[in-house]
Formats: sequence, C-alpha cells, structure tokens
Amino acid sequence: MLGKKRPLGKMIDQLKVGDSYQTSHKIEDKELLLYLGLTNDANPLYLQHDYASQTPYKCPIVPSVLLFGVVSSIVSMKLPGPGSHILQHDMAFLKPVTHYATVTFRLEIKEIDMENHQVIVIVTATDNRGDHVLKGSLVVCPPYQPKSTIASSLENFY
Repeated sequence: MLGKKRPLGKMIDQLKVGDSYQTSHKIEDKELLLYLGLTNDANPLYLQHDYASQTPYKCPIVPSVLLFGVVSSIVSMKLPGPGSHILQHDMAFLKPVTHYATVTFRLEIKEIDMENHQVIVIVTATDNRGDHVLKGSLVVCPPYQPKSTIASSLENFY
C-alpha cells in the first residue's frame, strides 16, 4: 500500500442522495478461517459440519460479523471511500449465509447531513439464490479534505 497513491473517497459535498455501489463477494474458506483465527471464535456452527447438520441450518453458516466486515470495507474503499468512518450501524441478518455463497451487497446514500458531516447509507444484500440476507443502515462520516500545508506529505492518500 505504501508507495502507491490512493485518492481519498468522495467528500461530503461530492455525494448525492441516490449515489450507490453494488458488488458481489464469494465467501471462501480462507476468509472464514482468518476471521475465526483472528477473533478466537470457536462456534461449531461456523465450521463443524457434523454439528451444523443437526441444526435447522443443516450446514455451517457464515458469521454475521464477517458479513458486516464486507460492508465496512465497501464503505472504506468505495462509498464514500478511503477516509470514511462508520459512526453507527443497525443491521438485521435476515437469513443465514452458507459457505461458498456469493453475496451481492448494495449500498445507497439515503440522506446527507452537511451540518454534522454525516451521511445515512442503506445496506441490502442478497445471496446467490436471490434471498435477502441482510438489511440495515449506517451513519457514515465521509472523508475530510486535508487543510494543512503538510497535508501534501500524506502522498499515499491524497
């Protein structure tokens, strides 16, 4: 990442109600194992086929926090983009997501609050069967424009 210039995301005055971003993401074993190792989460529902087969889910499912992590990375990298920060979130995980599912995430700017430098983002996600698996909203602080004369020294993000 160092040495490669990356522009900041959209500033609040560049955003419009209705701006959106959509992407699909396949949940792979690598991501599940990294998440479980990082969090030390040993829930058998996420990894053990024998246990999960005896639950209403019938197979291991993806941790909801991992799905939220994808949403967070979309905010950080795409809408509004680098320099953004999630201040608040309200997520409902409507149906479980199974391993290897491809999930399509859609984020849309619903409201802009210039005074508080915040935007409301609506989030929806569907799995490869077309089932709605996630819905929610975020309060996001878009990136700030650097103001100082030394801001140009932040070449990797300016």
